[in-house]
Amino acid sequence: MGTKLNRTAYRSPWQNGFAERWIGICRREMLDHVIVLGENHLRRLGKSYVVYYNDDRPHGSLQGKSPRGRIAVARPSASAEVVALSRVISLHHRYEWRDAA
Repeated sequence: MGTKLNRTAYRSPWQNGFAERWIGICRREMLDHVIVLGENHLRRLGKSYVVYYNDDRPHGSLQGKSPRGRIAVARPSASAEVVALSRVISLHHRYEWRDAA
């Protein structure tokens, strides 16, 4: 396909803006609010954050949609209530309509 590996210079964060943006978002939205207890804990946090980021988090560049195409749902009935579903050890939430029991 004609692609070439292009290494960035050591200690030159401006050369890889995508990676720097991702690291900044992870730090601000997750790591600044959690005490990491070890490598395995960090890996679990990272995996759950990636799922949240791709499935639930609204992105401004996608007009408030998620990368995997989460669709806003209208209120299904007059008795429906909004419920919060915990994501990333309760740091973030996904909100959905549920019919009242």
